[in-house]
Amino acid sequence: MPIKIPRELPAYEALSGERVNVMTEDRAKSQDIRPLKVGIVNLMPTTIDTEIQLLRLLGNSPLQVDITFLKMGSHTSKNAPAGHLEKFYISAQEIIALKMRFDGLIITGAPVETLDFEEVDYWNELTEIIDYSERNVFSVLHICWGAQAGLYRRYGIQKHLLDKKLSGVFPHTIKDPYHALFRGFDDEFLAPQSRYTASNRDEIARESRLTIQSETPEVGVYIVTAREGREIYVSGHMEYDPLSLDREYKRDIAKGLSIGMPANYYACNDPGKAPVVKWRSHANLFFDNWLNYVYQETPYNLDELC
Repeated sequence: MPIKIPRELPAYEALSGERVNVMTEDRAKSQDIRPLKVGIVNLMPTTIDTEIQLLRLLGNSPLQVDITFLKMGSHTSKNAPAGHLEKFYISAQEIIALKMRFDGLIITGAPVETLDFEEVDYWNELTEIIDYSERNVFSVLHICWGAQAGLYRRYGIQKHLLDKKLSGVFPHTIKDPYHALFRGFDDEFLAPQSRYTASNRDEIARESRLTIQSETPEVGVYIVTAREGREIYVSGHMEYDPLSLDREYKRDIAKGLSIGMPANYYACNDPGKAPVVKWRSHANLFFDNWLNYVYQETPYNLDELC
């Protein structure tokens, strides 16, 4: 079944053109089921691109998913189209005030890695939503900087600056192929990475409440879980579309930054050629597995969350 989003959302036309299952509120009301309620805290400057990327993956399952977009009320976006956030988003503070509950919550990355967490202008508001999610969301999926922020807020785990930006498509392995998140995964799978920092691996390993599910020498810690999957931390960007890394690379080059070409990404390692997508199937599988896990385990009545 499809994801439920407003017809006016730019992602609606884009995803409909890709034959991703989307539906409007009127159609959703005619179905006698309880949809999964999923919130998306979208912190990325590429607002609409990120919406499309995540909705594309969430719309690939047989479940009806009711989407709510969350913004940081304490932050003014410089990149979202005028009026877009006001029309389609609700502030994190409103979510808390209304005591809204979700089956799942996604906290995206953000281009603030090199700042200390407390220096980010919306840090206090983000910590409020992370804290609120403890008892009001069944499973929280943290992506890239969102993963670093969650690990720091909940467990005090620090991040450190890498010698150079980690950018490209890298092979990963998993430790437990029978974990609900990795059903159907191959022994090795590819996924994009794009970051300047990493959470401290030794601190993660020492924290008994955390389980490292995937790590490699080249990438470091990739996926960490806690509370049997109710907290998920992913250091990379499985949601990226084919040109995401290309856009970032060309943006950085245009800024005059000394930046390496994304690894294992362009055909023949030639940035003049189109990227070769090798992560799409596992990205879809991961998000399908997450939604299925949430559907199977979350209480039917969200008021029973604890």
